[in-house]
Formats: sequence, structure tokens, C-alpha cells
Amino acid sequence: MAIEATIPGRASPLISLLLLRHLNSVYKVLSQTVPDSVKTDMAREMELHLRDMLRGIDSSLLDEWEKMRDGSYRPSAGGEEVRPPKPEEPPDITRDAKAFTAAIRTRTFAFLRSWSIGNDEAALAVIDSPNDSNGDQWTAARLRAAREAYRTEHTSLRLDPEARNRRHTYGEPSDDGATWRVQQILAGPDAHNDWVMELDVDLAASREASAPMLRLVRVGGLV
Repeated sequence: MAIEATIPGRASPLISLLLLRHLNSVYKVLSQTVPDSVKTDMAREMELHLRDMLRGIDSSLLDEWEKMRDGSYRPSAGGEEVRPPKPEEPPDITRDAKAFTAAIRTRTFAFLRSWSIGNDEAALAVIDSPNDSNGDQWTAARLRAAREAYRTEHTSLRLDPEARNRRHTYGEPSDDGATWRVQQILAGPDAHNDWVMELDVDLAASREASAPMLRLVRVGGLV
């Protein structure tokens, strides 16, 4: 769902504002009304996707909406940002393994969407550490080389519901319990599924940030 491509456009501000308010309402229903016990993995991932997208929207859009509703409205003094309501974060985001895994998968596929279309700078922005586990830096050129290697073996990368199936995501804690090692199988059109994206997730940093903190280890063939 390419929602994020629609919001920032200013060609039709009224449509953008109406869509923004609608998405905010959908997010509030998911986060505040639907019990966690009945949420599917897809629903969890959509909730996280909407939360992250709404948090990143320019506050001026929300100001414009309020001005349309009330001509006397003025943005808050001091330049404070006006944002959609944020969810109440648990004290330890890693405690709920299913929700934490869903958050990791949301960011993983944000990376893969950008990487697969050659938007390497956006892909790098998803990863929290600039280096892999050996200390070697991830750059746009390095990601491009990995993509070119992938495309010599596969014509494209699938990002459809089958590619996002939970069975393609594997995770296990490190021996010291400080990190999770996550493997995301890259689903190709030939169903060989012989490439993988490997990540280390720093648990202490994730607790502090209330979000998964990711280090990209490698993108390559299964070994």
C-alpha cells in the first residue's frame, strides 16, 4: 500500500488533509480499540506502519487542517510540533516477542522496498548502524553492488503477501542475550528463496528507543 507517496503531495492539499485525518482515525482504532489479543500479524504490522508514517508527517499539514476547521486557530507557540496522538509505549518494547518481531519486520520491508527499486539512500536511513558486524561501512555503492549480484540470479524481488509470510522470517537471541539475530528470506519470482537479509537487533538500545535498533549484517546468498 503506497500510502506514504500520497500524503506529502501538495497538488491537492484538501485531499491530502482528508486522507491524513482518515489514516489517523484508522490508526487510533487499531491502537486504542482493537484488543491486542485479536490482532493478526498483518494488523500489527499495519498499525506500526501507520504510526511511523504519521509521526513523520510535516506538522504544517495538521496546522492547515485545523485552520480549515477553525479560522481562529493558530499553531502552538514556540514552534512545537503538532502530531497525531502517539500510542502509549510499553516500558520494554522487547517484552512482547510477537509485537517486537512485527516491528522488526515492518522496518525490514521498508528497507527492502527502497533497496529493490534502487533508492539506496532511503534504505540506508532505515538501518540504525552505519556498519556491519565487522565494522565495514554500508554505503549506497555497496548496496547497489549487492542488488546487482541479486539480479544476476533473480529478475525481481517479491514484496507481496506471500513474500511477507512469517515463515520467511527467522530470529534467535544471541548467547549473551544482548541481541537478536534475524534472517529475512528474500522471496524471488522463481520461489528459490536462496537469498537472505541478516540483521542484528540491539535489545538494550531498542528498549531505550522504544523501537527496534537494527544493524545490517549482510545481504547475500544462503550459506
